[in-house]
Amino acid sequence: MERPPERAMLGVIPLALLDAGQAAALIAARPAGAPFAYVVTANAQHLVLLDRPGHPLRAAYEAAWLRLNDSRILARLSRLATGEGFPVATGSDVTRLLFERYIAPDDPIAVVGGDAALAEALRARFGLNALRLHAPPMGWMEKPEAVEAAIAFLRAAPARFVFVVTGAPQSERFLQRLAATEGLTGTGLAVGSALRFLVGEVARAPGWMQRAGLEWLYRLLSEPRRLWRRYAVESSPVLAIAWREWRRGRG
Repeated sequence: MERPPERAMLGVIPLALLDAGQAAALIAARPAGAPFAYVVTANAQHLVLLDRPGHPLRAAYEAAWLRLNDSRILARLSRLATGEGFPVATGSDVTRLLFERYIAPDDPIAVVGGDAALAEALRARFGLNALRLHAPPMGWMEKPEAVEAAIAFLRAAPARFVFVVTGAPQSERFLQRLAATEGLTGTGLAVGSALRFLVGEVARAPGWMQRAGLEWLYRLLSEPRRLWRRYAVESSPVLAIAWREWRRGRG
């Protein structure tokens, strides 16, 4: 399947003009036996990394079949900088829709990352009979034997969907590696904490905060030690990127 129409997000990377419902339907329409392809979801932190020449995350994004806008903040910055809005398809919403609408009990599903408790919670909530989990070690993308073990896991039991939850850029780099591995099939998604939200392991922001673009604030207040650096330091340069794009548009 070809990529859907895209537009550059703040001059950094082209993203699909799809909302969560449209993206989930498109992903579900891919045949289970199609050559492996994968989905990435761009947030502010990703955009900052993608703006750095030579960063490995960029190669992973460029090789992705479907690139989505994960952030209402990015959508609003796009409108301020360029005058054009951007549809939002968060990884959490796309994942939820896939499980609620499209994944059948007997569909083969693979989860790379997480733990046995997460896998069991997914099986129990959605009645999944063919979900398998592979838990790689810390820093696994720098360990060739760990990467090969994960590929062997997926080769031994092909899955319709492969959910990788080992954090950026490890998840995206692994999906890129899978797409370059001959003979693999299915669709991969880098979904961060989406599965933890889905089973209630971690609470997601109330709907009004999501709609207001404040989900990041809810998460920061919920897990300040883990997330303060991501939001305060690693994501904040996106404001300079938006300013640069605004100035470019005005000649």
